[in-house]
Amino acid sequence: MKIKAADVLVLGGGAAGLFFAAEAAAKGLSVRVIEGANKVGKKILMSGGGRCNFTNRDVQPKHFLSQNPKFCRSALASYSHLDFLALVKQAGIAYEERDLGKLFCQGSAKEIVKLLLDRCQQQGVEIELNQPIQEVEHLGSDFVVRTKHGCFQAERLVLALGGPSIPTLGASPLGYRLAEQFGHSLIPVRPALVPLTWDGQLKERFAALSGISLVARVQSKGGQSFSEPVLLTHRGFSGPAILQLSSYWQPGEAISIDWLHPENLEQLWELWQQQHGKSQLSSLLSPLLPSRLLAELLADSPLNWQQKVAELGKKHRQMLKQRLCQWQMVPSGTEGWRTAEVALGGVNTKEMDAKSLASKKQEGLYIIGELLDVTGWLGGYNFQWAWSSAYSCAKHL
Repeated sequence: MKIKAADVLVLGGGAAGLFFAAEAAAKGLSVRVIEGANKVGKKILMSGGGRCNFTNRDVQPKHFLSQNPKFCRSALASYSHLDFLALVKQAGIAYEERDLGKLFCQGSAKEIVKLLLDRCQQQGVEIELNQPIQEVEHLGSDFVVRTKHGCFQAERLVLALGGPSIPTLGASPLGYRLAEQFGHSLIPVRPALVPLTWDGQLKERFAALSGISLVARVQSKGGQSFSEPVLLTHRGFSGPAILQLSSYWQPGEAISIDWLHPENLEQLWELWQQQHGKSQLSSLLSPLLPSRLLAELLADSPLNWQQKVAELGKKHRQMLKQRLCQWQMVPSGTEGWRTAEVALGGVNTKEMDAKSLASKKQEGLYIIGELLDVTGWLGGYNFQWAWSSAYSCAKHL
């Protein structure tokens, strides 16, 4: 089998891999991208509901989780959201800003994939599709990658394979195995930005509320909180607030949900006592939350729905506050890799150079994107990490 040579081999045709390839080729290097699937950018195409939340207006290191929180600073500083936005504008891609600074394509995520492919084509990047990786070796001064249909060789190898989330799109833990093969250790990997599930009595009670969505503040045991929409499903909780919290939640821990915000409840309580003290409790609460949800939140409580607001004492007010503003539950788990948007954990960044993304364990090896122990919040942060880490790596080759 004839060996195809290049200056740099990139394993993975996702966001980080394609972006890196174009940047590296622009420096005059010959670059080959090895992709096991029949097309590149599958996760990009399905992201953001098909419109790709490609970055965020406010990108800071605090928006990323890592055992080594300072690691991401250099790459993020070398290539910002404004840099990628300039590319989007240059390509004529219409975009829109949504809540919390999230930037989406107005049209389709296909436009982002086209942008990446056009840049690769302009720089002469070779993209090898349908090449499932079978073996990677370091022989002499070169890396040799054998696939089902070919053999490739280069002095430098870039791992951009992403994590194992959404395996139906071809994702796998291969990147982690290759990193370990070359001497790297892993920070434990688990699904992140993923819905939380329930079972037993909670499932029996709340599954019937599937489809209810409202803004609430959710909080982890460690104190991290998010105020965004929460969606009740047949299997548990989802929605942006829950996805965000899932990155901080640990199995067995309770999460707290504030459906109303205590200050709002207190203000409403005072207002109703002054103006509608003779009205019933049901009249106070029904405009605030869906009646079906209220019924479950207050189930088995001694509160009387027909009781007059003015007749409810401090004990009842405290009970309402606890049920509506400090409601707690212990999720049974998550929906796992099937629906997780990213992986939490990954290659230990203490074994990597923060500027060049070069391995400290294997000369000529580089690791970028999701494979590293750098996980962004929901809202375009993980795409920005892909762009920033890829650019920084190419810049320092």
